[in-house]
Amino acid sequence: MKHFDEAATRTPLGFEKLVPALRAAFAAEAQVPPRHVHSIETAAGADKGTVLIMPAWSDAGFLGIKTINIFPGNSARGLPGLHATYVLYDARTGVPLAMMDGNEITARRTAAASALGASFLARGDARRLLLLGTGRIARMLPAAHASVRPIDEVTVWNHRREGAEALATQLRAEGWNAKAAVDLEAAVRSADIVSCATLATAPLVRGEWLAPGSHLDLIGSFTPAMREADVQCFAGARTFIDTNEALQKSGDLLDAIAAGTLRAHEVQGTLAELCRGERAGRGGRTGDAERTVFKAVGSALEDLTAATLVWQDTAA
Repeated sequence: MKHFDEAATRTPLGFEKLVPALRAAFAAEAQVPPRHVHSIETAAGADKGTVLIMPAWSDAGFLGIKTINIFPGNSARGLPGLHATYVLYDARTGVPLAMMDGNEITARRTAAASALGASFLARGDARRLLLLGTGRIARMLPAAHASVRPIDEVTVWNHRREGAEALATQLRAEGWNAKAAVDLEAAVRSADIVSCATLATAPLVRGEWLAPGSHLDLIGSFTPAMREADVQCFAGARTFIDTNEALQKSGDLLDAIAAGTLRAHEVQGTLAELCRGERAGRGGRTGDAERTVFKAVGSALEDLTAATLVWQDTAA
């Protein structure tokens, strides 16, 4: 069994390759069972965590299983809140092929799926990107979105101002026109794309702040206890989801449905339906003045797609 460390996992996963690969994967067929979710609490009294076990396999002959541990309290320890491993198998024999860096796969496929959603739902001229969050995934979002939209201005917000300043400084060093947001409301009002990649459990973005024609990208909330947007964010917007599992797993959607600002049957479609061209409008958007929302909870299909790219790159 081969081992791919962080650098070896990252190299084949440039967004110019990964985003189109995800589009093709969602348009095709694959087996993606519901994820297993378990709460972790030890007698030692450490912070509570969550473990997700996510399998998927495809007709291409690959089977993959990701284990991902989420411990939000890690930020106070100076540690990432997310740790993951990925094992790729031969789907025909069950033989293990490779162990890969699950953190890198998770971050890159999440950012790529965010960009894939925006490729259908954000205005064609969307150039001002607002990031909420400063973690591993948030750092990748400018490059991911720039692969599908003409992003030339990046604003960063974080609940700790110093974190936003640090990421903005890092992005400027990488060549981005980036700054930290002083006022979240003002930053949201001026953004073309608002992308939330946090572990928040209370809403951060308010619907009244979102500008006409803007695109709200919610990729952080993947359990019923997590939420990044208030219920008004969904009122009057066309909402899409990555998979139907989002309707059971996302606190953002569950709150909006309970409040009546969104009805489950009003969800416009999934990422697979967008990729297959099964939704009317210009790739999901029907006009430049409408607001759109993309809510993602993540899919094992995305992990499998990324891992397959890594494996095939070494075999080429």
